[in-house]
Amino acid sequence: MTEPSPSSSRAPEAATVQEWLRQQAQQNLLRFITCGSVDDGKSTLIGRLLWESQQVFDDQFSTLQADSRRHGTQGQEIDFALLVDGLAAEREQGITIDVAYRYFATPHRRFIVADTPGHEQYTRNMITGASTADAAVLLVDARQGVLTQTRRHAHLIALVGIRKVILAVNKMDLVAYDQEAFEAIVAEFHRLAKPLGFDNITAIPLSALQGENITRRCARTPWYQGPTLMGCLETLNIDPPCQSQVVFPVQWVNRPNDSFRGFSGTLASGCLTVGDQLRVTSSGQTAALARIVTADGDLQSAQAGYAITVVLDREVDASRGDIIGLADQPLEMSDQFEATLVWMHDEPGLMGRAYDMKLANQWASTTITSLKYRIDVNTQAHESCRQLVQNDIATINLALSRPLVFAPYEKNHTLGGFILVDKFTHATVAAGMIRHNLRRAQNVHRQALSITRADRERLNGHAGKVIWFTGLSGSGKSTLANALEKELHAQGKRTYIMDGDNVRLGLNKDLGFTDADRVENIRRVAEVARLMMDAGLIVMTAFISPFRAEREMARELIGSDNFIEVFMSTPLEVCEQRDPKGLYKKARSGLIPNMTGINSPYEAPVAADSVVISTDFALDEATQSIIRLL
Repeated sequence: MTEPSPSSSRAPEAATVQEWLRQQAQQNLLRFITCGSVDDGKSTLIGRLLWESQQVFDDQFSTLQADSRRHGTQGQEIDFALLVDGLAAEREQGITIDVAYRYFATPHRRFIVADTPGHEQYTRNMITGASTADAAVLLVDARQGVLTQTRRHAHLIALVGIRKVILAVNKMDLVAYDQEAFEAIVAEFHRLAKPLGFDNITAIPLSALQGENITRRCARTPWYQGPTLMGCLETLNIDPPCQSQVVFPVQWVNRPNDSFRGFSGTLASGCLTVGDQLRVTSSGQTAALARIVTADGDLQSAQAGYAITVVLDREVDASRGDIIGLADQPLEMSDQFEATLVWMHDEPGLMGRAYDMKLANQWASTTITSLKYRIDVNTQAHESCRQLVQNDIATINLALSRPLVFAPYEKNHTLGGFILVDKFTHATVAAGMIRHNLRRAQNVHRQALSITRADRERLNGHAGKVIWFTGLSGSGKSTLANALEKELHAQGKRTYIMDGDNVRLGLNKDLGFTDADRVENIRRVAEVARLMMDAGLIVMTAFISPFRAEREMARELIGSDNFIEVFMSTPLEVCEQRDPKGLYKKARSGLIPNMTGINSPYEAPVAADSVVISTDFALDEATQSIIRLL
């Protein structure tokens, strides 16, 4: 086989015949998902599609027959859902839990289908499947109609950019193939979908279990004149994404020896050609593209989706996490965004709490600075909220610890889609889509000051520090902080105590004691403590600060070298006996609904810099032990 001529119209972008064939195959591939509420028949539908397209081999069919007798829900009939539901828990409960991908083909097209779970608890898995799909088959049980989870999935597929929807009204056999029932569901879905921006909605009445209107027309629906499901999938026109801007996230600096240095990754969008002038977005350095290296040899050009190693004509400072683009088409950077967020964790999402954000292959610490509104998936109303609970869809503002390369999600999925990760459990808690950056990200800049922190510390004669006392109410935080300040003051040190009650009388008097308010309380305190430390002071904060995440946020903001965490390890029963403010007595009688230790949790430090057992500590000894840490 010989290489085609570079001027060949059959392969204008490909370097080899193999690459051209690869492009042609990709153009004929349709990725789609099945979604909808639980028990709407998604797995059965995919199993039927596999069967009708003759993708089930004899040995698989024998296994399916045995599994149907053992786990099936269709009596003596074949349960086609078992072709897809492979987890033991899925077969026991008769529901889909994880995303299952299946490949099948017809003479007209190749397909990759993702069977996504319908249960509300596993909405996060549905988003995973939808993130790479070109189209969605949204199932509705003809008996149940459009349910809350149907509405939620419709919102989610719109959010991830899917514009082609097949509304599969399933189980028509259970409503005697009633035309009015079908048309009522279609009308309701069109009302729901009107603001979601779908380009094409094709409604099909079908029975996945009976195979009606899957590949053959159903004689019981003479009133339906549209395509079968398979016919619709085979002819669905998917427009290629218009992402001409080059986005190349660096996954790995490839340096097998001293004579070779390249940057490996997958080209997310655009086209690269040898000779292009490239720019490393974070540093602004530019260089020419000298080689495009692949496992099969060098290419003259590469398209989106290619796994390549780019070699530049000179050394530049780039590493994993950098984004490379064309020099004459610079990519944007920002550290503040408005985004749509889908909360996927059972722990609530709170303003002010720090999370790790992954955008493409970039990481940064981030906080939710504003919960603008939550979307009611039933009414599509915008509701105010103070926190996010599992499966909430909301519009928020985010502030990052450093600028990242970005693009609005509708323009570039790679640079617009992100996840939030819990800093302690490393669980993915949310998925989001950037709408736009915030204007103040460009308008607000740090002002360089003539007098620096080092100048102030030199004048004071000591370094600025933050000593963070934490523990239950009555554990001795304020007592020890006050004794420590007296000793430091006697030594000529410049100090200040930020006490919890004092701060709530002024700076934070607008905050209550809900989890969200507690998080915001500590965020503000950490910011003020950092400013006071920058002034060269030794700052002592005496706050319950019940959540580990916020204490770690404070440590990260202030800097580990400047932060000393002191844990007053006092048992709850001792604190209740002391009860200097009478708070525990009120909490036990129901007058205080969010008392830490009683009806609100306290998360003890895992590795505090100092632990004081305040049941038997000597005040002078504890004070000196902290001074030694300074």
